[in-house]
Amino acid sequence: MADILIVEDDRRINELIRRTLVMTGHKGLTAFTGREALSALGKKNIDLLLLDIGLPDMDGFILMKQISEDYTDVPVICVTARDEVPDRVKGLKGGAEDYIVKPFAMEELLARINVVLRRFHKEQNIYHIRDVEVDLARAVVKKGGIPVELTNREYELLKILLANQNIALSRERLLDLAWGRDFYGDGRTVDVHIQRIRKKLGMEQDIKTIFKYGYRLEI
Repeated sequence: MADILIVEDDRRINELIRRTLVMTGHKGLTAFTGREALSALGKKNIDLLLLDIGLPDMDGFILMKQISEDYTDVPVICVTARDEVPDRVKGLKGGAEDYIVKPFAMEELLARINVVLRRFHKEQNIYHIRDVEVDLARAVVKKGGIPVELTNREYELLKILLANQNIALSRERLLDLAWGRDFYGDGRTVDVHIQRIRKKLGMEQDIKTIFKYGYRLEI
C-alpha cells in the first residue's frame, strides 16, 4: 500500500507501529532521530511520515519545517505526547496534516493514516483477496471477474475491514464506523451484514469471527 516512515525514538512504540502497519499491508520504515529521518527521506520515496515531536537530536517542529521545504509532497502526521493546545496549533500551522496524542489506539492511528493517504491520492485503490477484487476508485466489487452487487452498508463494512486487515474490530466499533454513532442498532446488525458479505463473496474463511468480540479480515 504505502511506504510510511516512523520517526520515533521510543523503540518499543516504533516497533509496535511498524508491525501494525505491516499487518495492514503498508511498509513500515523506521528512524529514531531527526538525522536518520532526513537520511531515509533522501534515499527512499516516502508516502507518509509519522513524526514524534520530542526527538533526542532535534526539535520535531524544526524537522517538520525542513521536511515541508525540501519534501513538499510528503505529508506528516505528528504522533506525540505533547497534548497542549499551543503545541497542536503549532504542529498544524507548521504543516502537519494531522496531530495525534499518545497514548492512542492503533485503530485510530490507522484511520487517520488512511484519511491522509486518500487526501494525497497515495492509498491503495484495488484489493485482491483470492478471486475477489475490490476497486475502491470505482466502487466495484467482483468475484471471479463477475460484478457482485453489495448494499451500501455491506460495501462500507467491506471497506472498513480492508482498511483494518488482520486487525480485530469489535461489533460496536464496526457499528460506529459503518452506521455512525447515532445509529441505535446492536451487534446483531453487524452479524447479519457480515454473513451476507461472506455469502456473496465466498469469504467465509477470510472474515474470521472473534468469539464474543467481533470480526477480523485475514489477508
